[in-house]
Order: sequence, then structure tokens, then C-alpha cells
Amino acid sequence: MNSKKCNSNLNHDTPERTKCLVYTRVMGYHRPVESFNIGKKGEHKQRVYFKEQPAAEINL
Repeated sequence: MNSKKCNSNLNHDTPERTKCLVYTRVMGYHRPVESFNIGKKGEHKQRVYFKEQPAAEINL
């Protein structure tokens, strides 16, 4: 999805909108991404997420 198109559809003046904090696990504990320094924010953006495939059934 094009991020420009997605962002243009958002109306930031809507009173129902609230700030959403994104937490991630760093060094064994959870921290909000908002509190990261510039380098750590860059690393977080470069992360690759994957969807784990279910294990194959074994027929004995």
C-alpha cells in the first residue's frame, strides 16, 4: 500500500483519534519505540517480520 495515499486519507482533526504507543522487546524488557534514539529507531524500521508456517504433519 502506498504510504502517501494512506496518510492522505487520515484526518488528524478527528476527536476520536488517540496516540498509540508501540512497544518492542529490547535487551529482555519492553520499551516504547518513541523513546529510542535515532540509531535504534533506524534499526527498528529495518527489521524484517515473518509469518511462521505451521509444522508439517508426520505420518508414521
